[in-house]
Amino acid sequence: MAAVANAVKVCVREKRWRGSARKQKEAKRFLRLADNREQKKSESSLLLFPFSRPPLSSPTPLTNRRTRPTPPSPRRPSGRRSRSTSRRLKRRERLIDCLIFFFFHRLSRSRVASHFSSTPTSSSTSTQPKNPLSHLKDLLLDEPRCDALFHEHDGVLLDLSRQRQIPRTQELLLKLAEKANLKSKIHAMFAGEHINSTEDRAVLHVATRAPRGAKLVADGKDVVPDVWEVLDKIKAFSEKVRSGEWKGATGKPLTSVVAVGIGGSFLGPLFVHTALRTDQEAAELAQGRQLRFLANVDPIDVARALNGLSPETTLVVVVSKTFTTVETMLNARTVRTWLTAELGEGAVAKHMVAVSTNLKLVKEFGIDPGKSFEFLSFFFGLKFSISISFFSQPRPSLSLTFLFNNHNSSSSSSPANAFAFWDWVGGRYSVCSAVGMLPLALQYSFSECERFLAGAWSMDEHFRDAPMEENLPVQLGLAGLWNSTFLGYSSLAILPYCQALAKLAPHIQQVSMESNGKGVTIDGHPLPFKAGEIDFGEPGTNGQHSFYQLIHQGRPVPAEFLGVIKSQQSVYLKGEVVSNHDELMCNFFAQADALAVGKSPLDLRAEGVPDYLIPHKTFTGNRPSLSIVLPALNAYTTGQLLSLYEHRIAVQGFVWGLNSFDQWGVELGKVLASRVRTEMNACRTQNRKPTGFNYATTKLLNRYLEGKAQLIYPEPVDVFPCDMIASDSCRPPTSYL
Repeated sequence: MAAVANAVKVCVREKRWRGSARKQKEAKRFLRLADNREQKKSESSLLLFPFSRPPLSSPTPLTNRRTRPTPPSPRRPSGRRSRSTSRRLKRRERLIDCLIFFFFHRLSRSRVASHFSSTPTSSSTSTQPKNPLSHLKDLLLDEPRCDALFHEHDGVLLDLSRQRQIPRTQELLLKLAEKANLKSKIHAMFAGEHINSTEDRAVLHVATRAPRGAKLVADGKDVVPDVWEVLDKIKAFSEKVRSGEWKGATGKPLTSVVAVGIGGSFLGPLFVHTALRTDQEAAELAQGRQLRFLANVDPIDVARALNGLSPETTLVVVVSKTFTTVETMLNARTVRTWLTAELGEGAVAKHMVAVSTNLKLVKEFGIDPGKSFEFLSFFFGLKFSISISFFSQPRPSLSLTFLFNNHNSSSSSSPANAFAFWDWVGGRYSVCSAVGMLPLALQYSFSECERFLAGAWSMDEHFRDAPMEENLPVQLGLAGLWNSTFLGYSSLAILPYCQALAKLAPHIQQVSMESNGKGVTIDGHPLPFKAGEIDFGEPGTNGQHSFYQLIHQGRPVPAEFLGVIKSQQSVYLKGEVVSNHDELMCNFFAQADALAVGKSPLDLRAEGVPDYLIPHKTFTGNRPSLSIVLPALNAYTTGQLLSLYEHRIAVQGFVWGLNSFDQWGVELGKVLASRVRTEMNACRTQNRKPTGFNYATTKLLNRYLEGKAQLIYPEPVDVFPCDMIASDSCRPPTSYL
């Protein structure tokens, strides 16, 4: 509390407290109260305080308080406090909380931050600016500071020198992490503890990329052997398909794969696929094969995913952990109709594979459990049979159906192509499980998947074992927390200067915003500050000609630049000063400096810029960014990058006190969509107007239903999406579900 009191004193003495006289009186009263509270606390108290106690449910501005805290009355001889004394103590605590909240969110953040970070460390011999939020063009001249903000692990270089920080800021952030028990939470995750408390689950996606021989325990069981049992079976199955041993219904090899999923089942594998498809080694392994993804329920996306494909050579992988995802299941039924229209019902078994943990709903979908294979899932420490099955219709057919039974069944019934999916793997963290490895192994071979897993595990080990001051995910997460919580920057731009990383930002967007977009702590207490970041991004020079105007001269947006030393595809043109990749990286270096340094009116006048243009050409600079440099982009470094960002997000959630591994916020929209779906069907079948919604929604629904009724094809219509595309291999089905 001494630090808070000092901050109040600074503001009062320097007349920075611009509130009413009542506010000033409240501040002076707070100074007297603070003298009686833990005077010996470190300067990090202000940073640590909001995370060290349950926050107020609704912090009340001081001006709205009707009562003031009064000094506590003497204790009774019995040692027990009177009710009035307890009330006064509670009011005092609330006053202190309100003051702290006021400092964080109503008073200038920069003043508070500068006060607590203004003292340079004794270890630094350079001339430190008094204010840590001094202009970055000055901070970048401090070589010892810059060196201290460079971190490297296994070829991955992280540069934090363009963050608005000095070494003292780093010290305080590390103290904050220590106060939040960050290290113990990291070890708890790797130990398989149920840190996802709202769902009572372990968070052990790191086990999906652990090497053979590693030991990671979930619910008292080492899960690594089970993980590798599944990976070995994925390897065998993918090799069978890639070699042509597994053929389609007409005897042709399956050379095209369509992965049907949504969210993490789609964005994560798509990111890895996009990163690998232009890598020379991976491209050679994928020669003659196609991998496409279908996520959006919009029929346009269905048409795009299937355009140019032949049902005879297409394998469809349907990924739905619960088998209840409405969009995924509708797309699965749509693609099944596309297959059966060309090949008949009996072909489904050879052309559709499903990954699910919900056996009951898989059966209801129409799966015949007659012929089965082994498949395991561990749920709260117990073994349950779940299915990776081939679809079949309820009526008898020539199709084969695969169902995975209990692990204790005889080995004769256990095939080589059984794929497990575990409850302790969240959807957005499932890239390294069968969700991502199965389609990627089918496209690039399992050897590339192994390299990818090895890269992810390299960063996992670093995250678990490295000291926090040298830990890349920790430093990356704390930098984001500093920018968002303390400097008030709500957004984050992910800017890869590599076209192969075009799908990195969309994937991290989902992982970050679904993980940390929360308003309460893990214990259910409302947060007195805004958590989470608004993530967006676009690769390379495309982004420069899109939204860089905003981040240079509009509202400040922290940026994370990603560059690659060795290009996947090198182009050297005779007569050019540099290669194409060199030109790309020139922009990588220049944009980070432009954000940091800017351009002053004085510089512009020296260049002869007319006065009327100077305001328009002025760049304030002092906009934080960081840089990540990879030696190359291949399967190994892609795994490193994925793990780096996954753990960055976990670090922020741990320090904020959130549960980064549930996503209850997506449920309400699903419930309301189901209600609209039911009402829409009732309106059409009963020829009535929609009811039960607010005026705006009712009017929109009426407009939609009236417009659809005027179309050529009445609802429901027997038209397949591929009708919109001229393709001989895509014909409309005779029936539509």
